[in-house]
Amino acid sequence: MAYRWETARGVWVEDEESGQFALESAAGLSQLDWPAHARGRLPDLARWLGAALPGRCAHAAIYPTGFAFCPDCGAPLRRFDQTAPRPAWWGRAADANLPRHVPHGLPVSTLALAAGRESRTGPAKPDRLMPAPPNSVCVFAAADFGFAGERLLALAYARNVLQYWEPDPDPDPDPDPDSDLEPDPDPMADPSERGAATVTWAGRWQVMAAEDGAASLAFAPSDYAWLPAAAAAPGEVALVPTNTGLFRLFINPVHQTYRTEAVLHAPLLGAPGAVRKHIACLFLASGELRLWSAKADGADPEVHYCQGWPADKEGWSAPLDYDGKLIWLHAEGHVIWQPGSEPQWLAWPAGWTPRRQFGGATQSRDGRLWLIGHDGQAYSFLELGVAPGQQEAMSGARLGFASFVFRRGHPVVNDPWDSERIEDPNQAESLVFPLLQSFNGIRNQPGGLVLRFDHYTGKAEAALASEIHPSTHLEWIGRRNVVLDRIVRLTRPGACLPLVYDNCLWLHHPDWDQMRGWRLEPAS
Repeated sequence: MAYRWETARGVWVEDEESGQFALESAAGLSQLDWPAHARGRLPDLARWLGAALPGRCAHAAIYPTGFAFCPDCGAPLRRFDQTAPRPAWWGRAADANLPRHVPHGLPVSTLALAAGRESRTGPAKPDRLMPAPPNSVCVFAAADFGFAGERLLALAYARNVLQYWEPDPDPDPDPDPDSDLEPDPDPMADPSERGAATVTWAGRWQVMAAEDGAASLAFAPSDYAWLPAAAAAPGEVALVPTNTGLFRLFINPVHQTYRTEAVLHAPLLGAPGAVRKHIACLFLASGELRLWSAKADGADPEVHYCQGWPADKEGWSAPLDYDGKLIWLHAEGHVIWQPGSEPQWLAWPAGWTPRRQFGGATQSRDGRLWLIGHDGQAYSFLELGVAPGQQEAMSGARLGFASFVFRRGHPVVNDPWDSERIEDPNQAESLVFPLLQSFNGIRNQPGGLVLRFDHYTGKAEAALASEIHPSTHLEWIGRRNVVLDRIVRLTRPGACLPLVYDNCLWLHHPDWDQMRGWRLEPAS
């Protein structure tokens, strides 16, 4: 006979003879084979499902969600039912708290990234290290994905590999440090083989396998961007672009698998964007560019014809969402679309070439968007979204995005083409490349994460290409500037990817074996 325990996250079955628990069903998991997939993975699954592990007894290997004590002996359990979820991290893909007057789709975050940074003391080095994903050219998302606790996903979109981080253990798993009982038995072992071994935790990257019929997640044509799932349904991750279409992505943490549901079957050229409860993306049909749009749930789809527009299979930026419009940038111009109207193609002026690698679109004080480029003689900013766009010439390149812009080693706090604000004359021979802006709503006090190339006098284009920088400083800029780390022999600075996970600010580069992390709160 088996006892059934219905919890908030699923139905568990307790075997009357052995006293062991097994998950029978859970929301969002259409297939569930607990005996085949749970053995050896109970600590991992306890975090995914919000279940509990034994503390000082060996009556069961895992306990259902909500259990705080062993029902046989009353011993306290190690619980993982997270009650206060952390804010999700999607990088430039989304920030639910970002105001509408700030362009969405740029690396700008409203998270409290300055906490612990500006009070930092001691040597410039990471607080934590994490192995880089095996497939390291990827995008990251940290969220609960409808499950119990925060998890980190890494999608290697060029290789069709979905990875997740199986976290390290709690540094002090003992629920009763004053207890004089024997160490915890291993809850992953067979009941007849349990001894004094402690729980083993992996602390490693895992790869999720595709279920039968799942589409390939590979996407090669343009800059990558995925859209977080609008509803927090268990297992639903995001709306993902692929080479063959637009799909909804779902994960099954018990089976370590993923599945997809088709939204649009067509070769995509540009990543999807969301604006005013609508979604849209660029695709190829009959050798011509098309724009597909629908409501956020996929209802009421429309196809917009873009005859004669560039139909290159590469070179499109991830879209920006600003002023109720989506904007895709291209080497020859940009596409503007807003719900209820036809898309518009605006070509760049003759002879003018954009410098998208400098960071991205920037904002003037009056709220207009601009992109930096070069006309063969000098740099200038071009207004986006109108034809003909206003141009503003300037001396010297500007690196940055939104309102986080620098000329050489100094910040530009007014319009992006204005003169820089010289705070330290010694930084005149350095070059600052912004990675992530920490939004604080105060334009003349920009803050965020940057790379600083000291004593660099070359061109900005060379600095951001394949040139090797012998020594680069990773710096936090805010009310107080703090050097977080020194990076030796850095190349391709634009490949550096910041992310927030487990209350840490991390920096990833595809060439590094480890990700470097800094706590978001001062060390105790």
